[in-house]
Amino acid sequence: MNHINVPTRTEVSATNQAIFDQLKAGLGMVPNLYATFAHSDTALSTYMAFQNSKSSVSGKAREVVNLVVSQVNECQYCLAAHTMLGKMNGFTEDQILEIRHGHAGFDAKFDALARLTKGIVQSRGHVDQALVDAFFAAGWTKENLVDAIVVIGDKTVSNYLHSTTKIPVDFPAAPKLD
Repeated sequence: MNHINVPTRTEVSATNQAIFDQLKAGLGMVPNLYATFAHSDTALSTYMAFQNSKSSVSGKAREVVNLVVSQVNECQYCLAAHTMLGKMNGFTEDQILEIRHGHAGFDAKFDALARLTKGIVQSRGHVDQALVDAFFAAGWTKENLVDAIVVIGDKTVSNYLHSTTKIPVDFPAAPKLD
């Protein structure tokens, strides 16, 4: 039995209702995962601030991290959402599948980022130094390294929330990997 529902606007605090209204205005919907954060009076605003904070890892690079982390953590919700976002950011379906495997042969910088991200998540931060060296050799900076780790943390939080609550996925399902 699933003890966690996706709360409606009337079931959340006034602060979270305002965030629901902003999400609906911007996205046309309140994604189920964001709504689930609203079971807490503070978690949704904290998560949104975390996710929307400035970063040197943004746009397509951020989607590389999001896709790799979500694949390693086997989060069907985030894989669905970030497959859609990856396409919106200009990745092809084949590129998204390759990124989910933890590499990106079509772009040396993204490849180093994907490999490092997969290594960090699989090793719980005890990553092989060769992956860090390859990341820097591909042109990434110390700032990028720190920001990539912050994005990994952001995505891990949402992966864990979905994996624990198993709330319904409200995005088209991501294709299965071979």
